[in-house]
Amino acid sequence: MAERVESFKAGIVGGFSVCFAFVLLSVLNTFVLAKYFQNLASLHSDINWHLWVSGAIATFSGLLFGVTYRYIIRSDKNPQLKTGGVLAFGLVRGLTQIELGLNSNITIWSFLVLAAESLLWFAFAAIALDLAIKLRWVKPFSSI
Repeated sequence: MAERVESFKAGIVGGFSVCFAFVLLSVLNTFVLAKYFQNLASLHSDINWHLWVSGAIATFSGLLFGVTYRYIIRSDKNPQLKTGGVLAFGLVRGLTQIELGLNSNITIWSFLVLAAESLLWFAFAAIALDLAIKLRWVKPFSSI
């Protein structure tokens, strides 16, 4: 039972951190990139249902990442495994964005920016989870 609680805590930390990164990068997209770069005008987003759904998906992805990342960073402290976990989650979302860009009539540059952002989301979540584990907010997975 204690392992489930710790996994849930890691998921909450991951969810909040990815949600925070999503909001921060959405503001950056809307007020900087879409405003000053004409090729990225499709990144402008108003507060509508699409933004709320995207935020909910980002938060749920962060929750799943937090639970998974806690199991990835077992006692072996393998940095390649940590980086691989971040890349796996980031690339799954990022490649989906690129595929959407290839199948739409909007310029691909917007979707490439979104793909790069997905890597930043999960890198931010990994840093937050490492900090939470270091501060003992979340206990690492205890190997059997």
